[in-house]
Amino acid sequence: MMNLNDEVFYGLLLALAGFLISMALTPFYTHFAYKYKFWKKQKKTTVDGSALPVMTKLHAHKFKHVFPTMAGLVGIVSVTAVTWIFNLDRGQTWLPLVGFLGGALVGVIDDVINIFGSGRGAAGLRGPVKFFLITAVGLVLGWFFAVKLGWTSILVPFLGNFEIGIIGMIIIFAFAVVATSNAVNISDGLDGLSGGLAMISYGAFGIIALFQGNMLLFGFCLTVVGWLLSYIWFNVPPARFMMGDTGSFALGSGLGVVAMMTNSFLLLPIIGLPFVIETGSSLIQLFSKKFFHKKIFISAPLHHHLEAKGWGEAKIVMRFWIVAGVCAIVGVFLAMTGGAI
Repeated sequence: MMNLNDEVFYGLLLALAGFLISMALTPFYTHFAYKYKFWKKQKKTTVDGSALPVMTKLHAHKFKHVFPTMAGLVGIVSVTAVTWIFNLDRGQTWLPLVGFLGGALVGVIDDVINIFGSGRGAAGLRGPVKFFLITAVGLVLGWFFAVKLGWTSILVPFLGNFEIGIIGMIIIFAFAVVATSNAVNISDGLDGLSGGLAMISYGAFGIIALFQGNMLLFGFCLTVVGWLLSYIWFNVPPARFMMGDTGSFALGSGLGVVAMMTNSFLLLPIIGLPFVIETGSSLIQLFSKKFFHKKIFISAPLHHHLEAKGWGEAKIVMRFWIVAGVCAIVGVFLAMTGGAI
C-alpha cells in the first residue's frame, strides 16, 4: 500500500502530465481555431430575452477583433488522456471522468451552434435545452453512483451520515451536477476568472480526497489542476481565447461529481462560494426584474457589476481568486473537523 508521500508524488506527476500535454496541445488548438474561425459571438440578450447594453458596452473591445472560443477542448483531451492511460478506476475516477466528458458534450454542442450558427440561434443552445441535457447527464451519473457504487447516504458535517435512499441520492447527485455546471458557466465572463476559481476548488477537493485515502480521485483532481494551470497561462488578461461552454460545463459537471465522490456535497457551497455568489447575483437580478421591474445590480452576475462600477478586470479576477482560496481553506478545515476526513 502506498504511503502518503507516494500518493502526493503520484498526484503531482499526474498534474505535471496534464499541464505539459495541455501546453503542447494549445498551439495546435490555436492553429485550428484561427483556421476554422472559432470566433465567439458576443451575447447581447439575457435568458429572458432582454437586452444587455451594459455588458455589451463593457466587452465591446474584446469583440472588435476575432476571439476564439472552445479552448476547453484542450483540457478535455489532456484530462481524458492522462486519466484513461494512468489513472482509470471504476470506483474512483470513472464517474468523475464521465461527468467531465458529459458536461463537455453539452458545452461542445452549445459552442458549435454559437460559432457556426446564424440568426436567432447563433447565441447557442436555448437555456431550457441546456438545462435538460445537463440534467440528463446528472441523473444518469446519479443512478450509477447510487445503484452501481452503492452510495445511498450523505454526510452532514458534525452530525454524521444520513440515509436518503437511492432516489434521494440520484436527485441530490443530479442537483450537484446541474447547479455546479451552471455556476461555473455563469462565472466564465472575465479573463482567467472561472479557470482560477475552478482550479482552487479542484485543489481543495483533491486535498480532501487525499486524506480520505482516495488516491486516484486525488490524482484526477490534480490532473484537472494541471490543465487549468496551462489554461490560465494563456488566459490571464488579455486572454488569447475563451474556454467556452465546452470547458465551463466540463469543469462544473466534474466538480459536482467530485464533491459527491468525497461525500462532501454540503461543503460544495462553501468551497465554491464565489460560484454561489455569482449564480445568486444572476438569480436575484432576474427575480427583481421580473417581479419588481428594477435591477439590483448594474449588470449581472456580480463580476460584471463590479466591472461597471469601475473595477479593473485583473483586480476583480485576482480578488475573486483570493476569496476562493480562503473558502477552500475553510472548506478543507470543515472536512477535517466535520467528519469528511
